[in-house]
Amino acid sequence: MFAIRRPLRLKFAINSSRTFATASTPYVPPASLEIVADAPPPQFRSRKKTKPESPSFYTSRASYYDHLYQLETALQRCRRAISTLELLPLPAFARASLPPAQLLWRNRQSMMTMFSGSLTTARYRRMISVLADLEECSRIASAAGHTALAESIQPVLELFERQDKETVLARTVRKQVPMDRYGRSYTVGKRKESAARVWMIPVREPAPVTLSSDVLPSHSPRAQDVDILAPVVDNAFAPSPSASRMPVTTTTILVNNIPLNKYFDSPADRERIVRPLKLAGVLGTFNAFVIVRGGGTTGQAGAIAHGIAQGIVAHVPEVDHILRKAKLIKRDPRMVERKKTGLAKARKRYTWVKR
Repeated sequence: MFAIRRPLRLKFAINSSRTFATASTPYVPPASLEIVADAPPPQFRSRKKTKPESPSFYTSRASYYDHLYQLETALQRCRRAISTLELLPLPAFARASLPPAQLLWRNRQSMMTMFSGSLTTARYRRMISVLADLEECSRIASAAGHTALAESIQPVLELFERQDKETVLARTVRKQVPMDRYGRSYTVGKRKESAARVWMIPVREPAPVTLSSDVLPSHSPRAQDVDILAPVVDNAFAPSPSASRMPVTTTTILVNNIPLNKYFDSPADRERIVRPLKLAGVLGTFNAFVIVRGGGTTGQAGAIAHGIAQGIVAHVPEVDHILRKAKLIKRDPRMVERKKTGLAKARKRYTWVKR
């Protein structure tokens, strides 16, 4: 019923004596056929490799590692030279007395252009760390009087400094508060919507009152020789001898021509104003005369404290770091947040009612 088929058999005619169409001799390039005197055979000839110019040639960032290697080498040599001069290790008090560092290096994008490649944040920080150590060695050598060593480090640092370093550093220099001929300082303090103009003058010992020839009675023999208008022209704002003078003590702070304790009813506002004087340790050393406008009592108290702190630094620069650490030199930037549309206040929402 079923036809039996034979399995397919693949027959290959294999002739062991058959040869393929291949060349009988291996192919030799024409350059190898040139016969050079005393040259090894082609099969023993090897290609000569040239030595790379940089040790980091086979890395992905050769330019970066070359600069880093040169900076680390310069840092090691500087530290060795400073140690030879017996300037290292430096005590803590001597390190604190060094002149402040003015570091203003290139940013990461600028260094990427300089190295002609990408630069990660970790590699950038490593470069800045080495530069900071090298600049510290320069400051140590300069403070110790070894200017030759400091000048040799400076050209290396200038390669990585910003081009506009002098312009940027000039912006951070605080303007000196001018003094008038009477020794008064004029500063302006601000807080919220308030602005205060503050005049401060050191307390002086009261001088004995003596009547000059300009204010002698008319029956005096010398009064006829003196011009009547001379005192008015020379000192038009001088009070008359008969006018009653308000006693100004060492703790007088007049705000809009009103004593401090009468202008501010809240003890917290008065304490806020006197705080810069207490921190600087000059309470009772200056008289302050203030004209304040705008805002409420809290804003006016903060504005007066801001102006008084600046006036203290103008008279006593040594307390600058104390008041700056207490955050009294800079203006307090906090302001009242504006009301938003659809809200009850700046962030308060209306009560949600379902029905």
